[in-house]
Amino acid sequence: MRFKDIHGLAPTKAMLLSGIRNNHVAHAQLFAGRPGSPALSLALAYATYLNCENPGDEDVCGQCPSCAKNQKFVHPDVHFIFPVSSTKNVAAKDASSRLFLKEWREFLLTTPYGSLQDWSTLYGGEDKQALISTKEKQTITNDLSLKAFEGKYKIMLIWLPELMHPNAANGILKVLEEPPENSVFLLVSEQPDRLLTTIQSRVQRLNIPSFSDQELSELLVAAHGIQEERSKQLAHLADGSLRLALHLSTEAEEDNYAQFSHWMRLCHQRQMNDLVDNAEEFSKLTRGAQNAFLQYGLSMFREALISASSTHDGLLRVENQEKTFVSNFGKALSVDQIQKMAELISEAMYHLERNASAKILFMNLSINISKVIKSK
Repeated sequence: MRFKDIHGLAPTKAMLLSGIRNNHVAHAQLFAGRPGSPALSLALAYATYLNCENPGDEDVCGQCPSCAKNQKFVHPDVHFIFPVSSTKNVAAKDASSRLFLKEWREFLLTTPYGSLQDWSTLYGGEDKQALISTKEKQTITNDLSLKAFEGKYKIMLIWLPELMHPNAANGILKVLEEPPENSVFLLVSEQPDRLLTTIQSRVQRLNIPSFSDQELSELLVAAHGIQEERSKQLAHLADGSLRLALHLSTEAEEDNYAQFSHWMRLCHQRQMNDLVDNAEEFSKLTRGAQNAFLQYGLSMFREALISASSTHDGLLRVENQEKTFVSNFGKALSVDQIQKMAELISEAMYHLERNASAKILFMNLSINISKVIKSK
């Protein structure tokens, strides 16, 4: 991964490069970004730059042996730890990052902005709870105890450290605080506040911004051939997530609106049989489609918040029937009600990402939203 492979984010890239050029490379760094953000991609590009043999001012050379190996994620001095679970072929007690390195490299090559759901689906553990097991603390210690084979730095990249078993997290505190010479920890987290406070205090935190609407729109046009007008709408709905924007691009925009408005009517009417049927239909969607639908709903609630708290419809970034819907929604409900519904969807998305039962989750969400609507 090279910095030029990541669209936009010039200030963040400049800050990372400046630290390296000035020999200010912290031994433990936390790349914190929302799901779908470039946090993982930036950490990979940073790791590539650290061991590039002929780095330029703004990026790696892309030609040296180190760069060639990092492009394939096979550099012997770059180690990866990530959450896994049991699969059809791997028992839970045996599951470890090393057993899934082939799948991990495929994930990085094809889905660098992917989610835990995407990763779990790829390696075959989509129905299980993925975590970083206790045994990984020994792997981390052993890998960093070795001398660097080829590069200047030994790098330990841990993806989603918030999913690390507490015993593993406590077990790496010493090496995290005092790593071997020329060793660098790169932690990539979507929920950094869930990390142990003792880990948070030992790392230098860098908050990675999501793509702006403009950056994401440009990326959708340039790299994925999506028409400009559609790309702008997708960028807004995806709220900075390339993964979500690409998923939404495969759905007809009318379908998103029709499904969401139908759901809201059912919540308002509070017909339990209809809500049960709707939850059943939701459970039949793929995990990606479920997440995309909830994200679409969250975006609509955010627009409704703008409508409810402002007298200027010009601030809204939706058009046509969606604009009419959020405008009416904003008039019918209070800001507090809409904010509460947005929080409920965000919470549901968190549990869905961690393999909660889709039918039960969506039914519970529908009932809670119905209660909020009726609370006025």
